Amino acid sequence: QVPVVESGGGLVQPGGSLRLSCATSERGFSIYAMGWHRQVPGKQREAVARIEVGGATTVADSLKGRFTISRENAKNTDTVYLYLQMNNLKPEDTALYYCVVVQHGMEYWGQGTQVTVSS
Repeated sequence: QVPVVESGGGLVQPGGSLRLSCATSERGFSIYAMGWHRQVPGKQREAVARIEVGGATTVADSLKGRFTISRENAKNTDTVYLYLQMNNLKPEDTALYYCVVVQHGMEYWGQGTQVTVSS
């Protein structure tokens, strides 16, 4: 089982910023892609952003300009970090944010981190 652990969620006022983090391991097999999805109760999970093994990134059209995805390989370990920088947050960004890791043909999901945007 590949560990996928999100952190960084919380309560923020509209217009504020948050940076979500996701930690996983690249032990054994290289990571093909990583991404962020979000889900609001009663609605389908939606893709937020994705980063491929070569570094190419994709952000949902509706979030471009506000959300940025990035990846960092920890030095001297097999730990890989995925980040989601979210700026100018809006109440409609409130959701449970999930990290997904695509490795060896499988998808591994974290438990999610809650982001609430409210005044």
